[in-house]
Amino acid sequence: MTDPPVPTADPLPESMIDRDQWVCWRSEQRDGKATKVPVEPGGGYASATDPDTLRSFSAARTHAVDAGDTGLGLVFTDDDPLVGVDLDDCRDPDTGARFESADDIVERLDSFTEVSPSGIGLHVIVAGDLPAGRNRRGDVELYDSARFFTVAGHHVDGTPDHIPQRPEALAAVHSEYVAPETSAASTSGSNAASQSTSRSAKQGPENRLSDGDLIDCARNAANGEKFRRLWRGSTVGYPSHSEADMALCSLLAFWTGGDADQMDRLFRESGLYREKWDEVHFSDGATYGGRTIERAIAGTDEFYDGGGDDDWDPLGDGDSVNSRTPSMSGDDGGRSVGNSEGDALTTLREELNELERENERLREELAAERAQRADLERQLADRESAGLARYLPWR
Repeated sequence: MTDPPVPTADPLPESMIDRDQWVCWRSEQRDGKATKVPVEPGGGYASATDPDTLRSFSAARTHAVDAGDTGLGLVFTDDDPLVGVDLDDCRDPDTGARFESADDIVERLDSFTEVSPSGIGLHVIVAGDLPAGRNRRGDVELYDSARFFTVAGHHVDGTPDHIPQRPEALAAVHSEYVAPETSAASTSGSNAASQSTSRSAKQGPENRLSDGDLIDCARNAANGEKFRRLWRGSTVGYPSHSEADMALCSLLAFWTGGDADQMDRLFRESGLYREKWDEVHFSDGATYGGRTIERAIAGTDEFYDGGGDDDWDPLGDGDSVNSRTPSMSGDDGGRSVGNSEGDALTTLREELNELERENERLREELAAERAQRADLERQLADRESAGLARYLPWR
């Protein structure tokens, strides 16, 4: 596997370079698939919702160059005017030829555009306001917060080398390529979106949390530790990955007020996200992710309303699994979660598994130290033997 490209500042707009919103990324295997994972320069894993893990361009680039298997990524936040338009599978990596729809979007936005590291996608970065509603349909995604774009520095000829304001063009692209069609079967998440309409009405727009604020509230709530584990991608204590997905979605349903689009957007940023999320799993055309969101909303009876009830805990014991979470019947075992006794056992299993992982880590460290000591002892013996040989008469 070749190392990701690490661009210099030359091909990139100043409005990107000047922002301390950079992370590194590397490819890791998750569920047998290569996934781009954000990395804090000089630290552990980074998060697009944690400003403490973001760095300047120069700091991130220095780390990427030193690491050798790491690329660069720009994080979109609530504090910048940038919107990233991700066009997947739209380009022939050998000829550079683009699909007609991708050409149309690039021409309309008329902003800085580069080829993604894979060579088969395009990233357009534009200044403007992302219209409300869903942010993805098919191979077109738009993000303005809580997300990072890989940056390769492969500027597309003929596109601007800067990032202009394009609010009208952005709205037009969103309306034509992303906003839901009138047909009920137009998008995978339409069922979840329609289910959320009446529920999210309980929470007025003035009480909506931005993605970043929502993550902060969820992390610091009474059940914040459970949310943090799920957000990192831990499935410890759950019989299947799908039940961990449902647990996180139940939390997101509460904090978003049942907003299916925001739930989908946030889940894709979590460590639990996998390609299965977008796969059609039901005869009516619904995807696994869309149906999971729909069920999580249907099983949630109370929602965050901005009134300070950020210590919400459906079980009253710090657990994040909604007691009304429906079972994932027909998928990955179909076991339901959420009863009080089961949650207590889940918590104990998690604690036990945490201890086992810690013991395993310590055993690995001890084995490594012993191997290092044995190697040093061999080196010392070799040197002593070489020094003694100089004085032996038959030498």
